[in-house]
Amino acid sequence: MLGQDLLAVLAAVPGVQVTGATRADLDITRPEAVAAAVGDYDIVVNAAGWTDVDGAETPEGEAAAAAVNAAGVHNLAAACGARSALLLHVSSDYVFDGSATMPYPEHARTGPLNAYGRTKLLGEQAVTGLLPSRGYVVRTAWLYGEHGKNFPATMLRLAAERPTIDVVQDQRGQPTWSLQLAGKLAELGRAALRGDAPAGIYHGTASGATTWFGLARAVLGLSGLDPERIRPTTSTAYVRAARRPRYSVLGHDSWARAGLAPLPDWRSGVEEALRRPAFQALQPGRLQPAEQR
Repeated sequence: MLGQDLLAVLAAVPGVQVTGATRADLDITRPEAVAAAVGDYDIVVNAAGWTDVDGAETPEGEAAAAAVNAAGVHNLAAACGARSALLLHVSSDYVFDGSATMPYPEHARTGPLNAYGRTKLLGEQAVTGLLPSRGYVVRTAWLYGEHGKNFPATMLRLAAERPTIDVVQDQRGQPTWSLQLAGKLAELGRAALRGDAPAGIYHGTASGATTWFGLARAVLGLSGLDPERIRPTTSTAYVRAARRPRYSVLGHDSWARAGLAPLPDWRSGVEEALRRPAFQALQPGRLQPAEQR
């Protein structure tokens, strides 16, 4: 999802040579393959990750997740260090426990609730430990895009099948449009090459915050459907193997130090996404101009 958006954004930058590697092209759990792939590139962006959060809760699942999210990232960081390349690594809000009531700053204490979060934290530590001056960790959350399974598309599909949809309202976060995040990663990479962006941790999430319930209502309303069809419920209605953070709102102070603006409000991302063909095809209504809402 994010990888395809990155390729599209970077391909539009004049003078930039971009190579995208799928899982079939590159297994990041193999150090020798990673070293060969890094080659002479100036920047490596790691959008790969084991994302089966519930599947990682078994011992076997956690080991498989760690192979990609921890050992694989270690391989990338080591290869970048050997070639003096910059590494932009995409991480997750799941490194936090969700007990905060104010946005998490980049330096906040971590404390994952689940195995997936533990493996993502190990990956972060590999980047900051091996590449203190050339490693960039960009945490994102509630990511959706037109090239993969995502929450807005699911809501539109369910709206075509059911009169009402129950959505949890006790989890709060920042819905983040993957195309906007791709653009911000490209900006960060250029700033890093210029020496303007200090290495370290950045939060690549949309500004503002809402709940899954609020996001679902926005998706339906912007698609010309009745948002009242979305009904509130709690997380207890959906028993899952892995615990989820209740609060995933991240602060954005690091962008100012890099001379860059944070991502815009989450609503702008939803509006932009719903105008893309992949989402338009799911909308029985019409996306309404802002002045008509």
